[in-house]
Amino acid sequence: MERWSFGEAPLDETRELAAALRDLMGTALALEHPSPELRELVGELRAAEERLAALAPADLRPRIGDAPDPTRRLYLDHSRDVGDYNACFPVYEMRAHDDRAEGRVTFPVVYEGPPGVVHGGFLAVFFDCALQQLNCDMGAAGKTRSLSVRYRRPVPILTELELVAERTVAEGSILSTAELRLDGAVMCSAEMSAVLGDRDALPGVSPRRTA
Repeated sequence: MERWSFGEAPLDETRELAAALRDLMGTALALEHPSPELRELVGELRAAEERLAALAPADLRPRIGDAPDPTRRLYLDHSRDVGDYNACFPVYEMRAHDDRAEGRVTFPVVYEGPPGVVHGGFLAVFFDCALQQLNCDMGAAGKTRSLSVRYRRPVPILTELELVAERTVAEGSILSTAELRLDGAVMCSAEMSAVLGDRDALPGVSPRRTA
């Protein structure tokens, strides 16, 4: 079954930057006192952002549709592994087959809420990403209609967790469930309903332009 995708792949440098920024922010959050190194780093990052902004499109709306405005930005594929190129999303590993998936995830310091515990909102983001990736890998996906998260136990940061998920497709809907487990115990679970989309109805995506 052909996987769903919608958009272009990110740059390799963007993937490397996301990992570096996630690690860097985690280290900065662990600092207890001001440091000249941190102040210097902020200045360097601001200067780098200004230089990159001069190369980016002035219009940050995505370049999609039948007649996309060429001055807009390239739309990147959000069907899977968003955390690999966006530091604001969790990174995880997942293998999908026969409407089921298994995987692993470790939440770093940047996703902390209560002391030593993952913020519940990030868990909802994680489940939405993982379950939609399962849908896309199985070749039929659509927009999230509802997402319910049950927080059974505090989910620890800096700890490898097991992910299990499955889905069914019926009457124009995709119903999915997932659990995060630690040593066999269910820490958090989710149920999601999505509209079964029509691949042919997706708008066109403007490809990456040549340099």
